[in-house]
Amino acid sequence: MAEWEKVKFPYVLAKNVTIDKYEERSEQVHRSWEWSAKFKKNEIILGEVTVYELATQAHDVCIGEISYLMMKQCSPVDGTDAEIYNLGSTWTRADGFCKEPDGSFRPRKPAVVSPNGSDGLNAAWPNIILEVASFEPVSHAKNRARNYWLHGNRVHDVIMIKLYYDGETPVPSRMKAWHYCASGTYVRQKLKPKNKFEFGTHDAKGDPLNYEKGTCVIKIPLDCLYHDVKPSIQVPRSTLPDPIILDFFYVRETILDSFKS
Repeated sequence: MAEWEKVKFPYVLAKNVTIDKYEERSEQVHRSWEWSAKFKKNEIILGEVTVYELATQAHDVCIGEISYLMMKQCSPVDGTDAEIYNLGSTWTRADGFCKEPDGSFRPRKPAVVSPNGSDGLNAAWPNIILEVASFEPVSHAKNRARNYWLHGNRVHDVIMIKLYYDGETPVPSRMKAWHYCASGTYVRQKLKPKNKFEFGTHDAKGDPLNYEKGTCVIKIPLDCLYHDVKPSIQVPRSTLPDPIILDFFYVRETILDSFKS
């Protein structure tokens, strides 16, 4: 059994595991695990289970606050056919992988032709994905954003957060955000972030960061939020703000406030 405070991430937890057993066991814990297919034995695909994250207070508060900001601005359409659904960390399957986001959002969308759905069958993919990394390397999180979530326009936007910790303190001093969009710019066949910024108390050099509300924001146009919405549903342009604005001033303050006594 792993001593989690001593392991280095990513950590291979198990091998020769079926995808169904992985999903069954993973529902019983609260960690960011991934399953990747490795080989087939007796017509059964076996794979590796790798742990990339452990739940921390800052990690969970960050997810909660961003999800709150998103759903609060979408609340005027609650109960209508244009409602935005908070799908949370619903499992997805594709290309020999099983991955779970930290947050996901979409409107009502048509079913997908099997087996291209988010469940490996015909379930619609989310339009917005949220990923928060504490222990997970930035390179792995970026690779998942570009080559899994956004691959083939499965999802339309990915919000990626990295929390950096100083020593043993549970409070992150450095926090960074990236926003990837399917309609973004490619450089040398690599999708570039539409926006990125530091929003913690200090930057990479350790210098203090002071910024006001409205400075560090991610903007989600309604055309992105409602991408591929059911044809019978109209985008509620007269009801919701366009774009939806996520102000990370509030994300930082909520994370820091959660540690105050």
